[in-house]
Amino acid sequence: MKRKKYMNTLIIIIVFLVIMLTVLFIPFRKSLVFYERNTDQIAAYLPVKEGDTFQIIFTHSIHLTDVIEKYRILPDDTMEEYEFVFEEFGIGMPSNAETGQTFEYKDGKYHIKDVGNVFPSMMIRNGKTVSKHRLVWGENEEHIVKFNDYLKPGEIYKVQVDHLSLWQSVKGVEIRD
Repeated sequence: MKRKKYMNTLIIIIVFLVIMLTVLFIPFRKSLVFYERNTDQIAAYLPVKEGDTFQIIFTHSIHLTDVIEKYRILPDDTMEEYEFVFEEFGIGMPSNAETGQTFEYKDGKYHIKDVGNVFPSMMIRNGKTVSKHRLVWGENEEHIVKFNDYLKPGEIYKVQVDHLSLWQSVKGVEIRD
């Protein structure tokens, strides 16, 4: 009788441990993840879902004007750049739209729409000399944070959409405004 009770208790403990390990280590939370350069170390992450949009705004180091890159999360967990916005032509700025894109001047800014660049991941350097990078997200672009609040100035990060486990989420820093 004692042996049967011991076995039942052991089975319950094993089942509980399997459930806990599954909950901790099975990836379930889709996120925009900032990995430290050449590692799998999560510096920060932003929970996202398919169709969500986000913007990366940086200050051009020569013009000292904002450049806005707009992205959307695709069903295959890639990121599509769909719009590029800038204020001045010059080094590193496009001079016109490419085939299939539209170019317009609106409210003092140049907009290239329908960009269509798709990235499985991208490398981003958080500015050091002119360190004013920002991340914007939300249905109405209502959330904004400075990269420096989460990322080290001058460092390079790999950005990609990934599914994080509860354990990875706890180890990383969730981006919030």
